[in-house]
Amino acid sequence: MSEISAVIVFIVALALFFDFTNGFHDTANAIAPAVATGVLSPQQAVTLSAILNFVGALAVGTAVATTIGKGIIDPRIADHWLVISALTGATSWNLVTWYYGIPSSSSHALIGGIVGAAVAGHGLSAVKLLGFVPLAQGLFLSPLLGFFVAGGLLLILFSIFRRFSPLTTGPYFRWMQLLSVAGLSLSHGTNDAQKSMGIITMSLVGLGYLKEFQVPFWVMLACATAIGLGTLSGGWRIIKTMGNKITKLQPIHAFASSTAAAGLIMAASSVGLPVSTTHCMTGCIMGVGAAQRVRGVNWGVTGEVMTAWVLTIPAAALLSAGLYEILTHTFG
Repeated sequence: MSEISAVIVFIVALALFFDFTNGFHDTANAIAPAVATGVLSPQQAVTLSAILNFVGALAVGTAVATTIGKGIIDPRIADHWLVISALTGATSWNLVTWYYGIPSSSSHALIGGIVGAAVAGHGLSAVKLLGFVPLAQGLFLSPLLGFFVAGGLLLILFSIFRRFSPLTTGPYFRWMQLLSVAGLSLSHGTNDAQKSMGIITMSLVGLGYLKEFQVPFWVMLACATAIGLGTLSGGWRIIKTMGNKITKLQPIHAFASSTAAAGLIMAASSVGLPVSTTHCMTGCIMGVGAAQRVRGVNWGVTGEVMTAWVLTIPAAALLSAGLYEILTHTFG
């Protein structure tokens, strides 16, 4: 095996490991409400979510992958040190936040990693600002949209079912949660798995294996499998935060938050906009809590989560930039 072949195999393996960590890191997005309300056992929930993550990754084209692979930097400058540094920085941040049970964004981490390594290697001019600005807006606006959409949906449901007691409607919303969990798991696969597809394809272009940016089917299949297996492994630390610590969820609240998040993520995937499924779902959970009463949200925990949101891109960027400098100065 030639040196260049060994390098691309290593990069693909590293990208798939990031995809795997993305799966178990973001498991909580889809299943925490269903687990918190007792609709599904944890194992039932992760199994359903893993299957639909896999299906979703193959179901809705590669628009998000193209945005990640071409919209942040020119893929032709993506040498092996840049990609290795970006992926390692993003994965490291994923593992740190998973360990402490903080629902941070794998999407933010990956974008921060790419930007940090690119700037370290080629300066600020390497970042496509015209592409990065709307990308950042989408990432930061998604939790805000989730907050208002989920809160509004809950108020509509309360209005429709105001004549019925919670004891009457509870069983129905418990079953309806299955649909919302399925939809959210499917949408998670459509958006998050494509991010690893994008960086692998960017590497193939940068290293000369592809003449133009087009995601090969084997890359799609490998990333779909990795995120599905990661989801199956479960991210129990973050599930506890998402399901119990932000607000107290009943079946109707869980249905509203999951349905709103699934709709927003699927809409973003269809137009090629990478959003943070973690942030979007957290915003939705906050929205249903606040729709009942302001004190319905644990704002102390929310503040910790929001701090992680703000820190993720610069933290991953600094990690990746530092690693790029170490690798290039050590190995040339």
